[in-house]
Amino acid sequence: MGHAIAVCGMPGSGKGEFARIIADNGIPVRSMGDMVRAEVETRGLTGSPTVFGEVAADLRAKHGDDILAKRLADEVSKLMLVHPIVLIDGMRGTAEYAMFSSRWGANFTSIAIMANQDVRFERIQKRGRPEDGDRQQFQIREERESGWGLNSLIAQADYSITNESSLTELVDATNQWLSTFRKNIQ
Repeated sequence: MGHAIAVCGMPGSGKGEFARIIADNGIPVRSMGDMVRAEVETRGLTGSPTVFGEVAADLRAKHGDDILAKRLADEVSKLMLVHPIVLIDGMRGTAEYAMFSSRWGANFTSIAIMANQDVRFERIQKRGRPEDGDRQQFQIREERESGWGLNSLIAQADYSITNESSLTELVDATNQWLSTFRKNIQ
């Protein structure tokens, strides 16, 4: 059986870039954010900074805080049968962590990508995703995700990478971490 790694971090910290780097190393990646984006589309809604957060909160309110983890876990488990590592991009809540941890035990690890708030806000202004908005929407999103336990996940992650400079440095730090991680799980 393979090993599941879930990456967490505040909006704009670099989780998506981290996931792309991991994918470039031949590791399958599944995104929790893509699940929310798909749900927005299924509901026929137009993407906006408030819609994605509202849909994510609605899913959690109706089906439990671990709903996205539950929806994703079977697919990740299947991938773990044929891949030594599978990455889950965008773990945001303690309920998700609890579900993944109980399901995979020692075969589950978390990593936090960290960056200060000003750097993160500047990044989201440049990336142009429909869920990103102005500073007020950024603050609302921070508070919502903090309410799900994201700050605790970041503080308690098994590993962390600080990402406050260039993409090249994130690539180097991620590849160095991955090399060490692969040796540790063999």
